[in-house]
Amino acid sequence: MRPGIRRLALLLICCLTAAAFPAFGQQVAPGEYQVKAAFLCNFAKFVEWPSELSSEADHLDICILGDDPFGAAFEQIQARGVSGRKPVVRRLKSTEHFRGCHILFISSSEERRIGRVVEALKGLNILTVGDTQGFAERGISINFILEEKKVRFEINIEAARRSGLKISSRLLKLAATVYGQQ
Repeated sequence: MRPGIRRLALLLICCLTAAAFPAFGQQVAPGEYQVKAAFLCNFAKFVEWPSELSSEADHLDICILGDDPFGAAFEQIQARGVSGRKPVVRRLKSTEHFRGCHILFISSSEERRIGRVVEALKGLNILTVGDTQGFAERGISINFILEEKKVRFEINIEAARRSGLKISSRLLKLAATVYGQQ
């Protein structure tokens, strides 16, 4: 086959493929908070809670304190589940309703009162997660960061220990930074 005809045939195949699969050609990369929602659910696979809160429960309570930046990001995840557990998302306005949360996402809207939030969490076996600069250093277990437009995270292993949680070494290896490691 001549090169000109070969290029024309290749172009025709590409056009027919794109026409046959329009959704493929129009896929949109997941947004920042869709990625963070997926991370939140997957963190549960790498965290060991005390036996009374073990992964034997049929649900995973994810609580959001403050403004909710996730929108509808949890909808697909809730439909699929996480390791056989159904994520249940609860939106909280105050620190009085933490009980029952497995994971607590602390919104950047709570930055001014983060010290009080950390204090209110003492003695509770809750994985705390945020996405505000400095949260890991201020006592939050996992904090999302953006590096070169990619969602990464840092871990405060000491904060997790104070909450009675054990974070898997596999998750620690993926962290951009680990605080409190000996």
